[in-house]
Amino acid sequence: MTAGPAAWTRGRRRAKQARDEEFTAFVEASGTRLRRSAYLMCRDWHLAQDLTQHTLAKMYAVWDRVRTNASLEAYSRRVLMNVVFDQQRRRSGSEVVLADLPDRPESGSSGAPELRLTLVDALARLEVRDRAVLVLRHAEDHSVETVATILGLSVSAVKMRNARALERLRTVLGEDFLDR
Repeated sequence: MTAGPAAWTRGRRRAKQARDEEFTAFVEASGTRLRRSAYLMCRDWHLAQDLTQHTLAKMYAVWDRVRTNASLEAYSRRVLMNVVFDQQRRRSGSEVVLADLPDRPESGSSGAPELRLTLVDALARLEVRDRAVLVLRHAEDHSVETVATILGLSVSAVKMRNARALERLRTVLGEDFLDR
């Protein structure tokens, strides 16, 4: 005797619940990292949240196909970078609105928050693909080979972009910043 439609429906519900639980565990483990990388790419926490959500939605749509992939982290970075590149293309030439920055801290206080703001601002002046290389290579501490895989570039292209982007950062930040 074969199982009826009710048993088939219960089985599908259980499979969907297990799938959703797997995806939720992935989101809990990777969401913060993805949002931080998105922020370093766009300098806006709200936009970073949107980019992260868009990335996760794209991943959920293909979850059955990619969930058994051993490199979900790398795949999620690749999807995020593609979402960032797409967003950058759509917004190219548009104005970035920022809230007023707080007053500068006294000279005796810690410069860490100011340093982070300065670095994020300098990163924003770079081309989006150069920014992606620096974020993945230095903020997330990935190897050149991993960055090349994530961005779909050759290893030599990643090395070249990294060197040029670091030089551009040094130029943008200036000698005063480097003396800190």
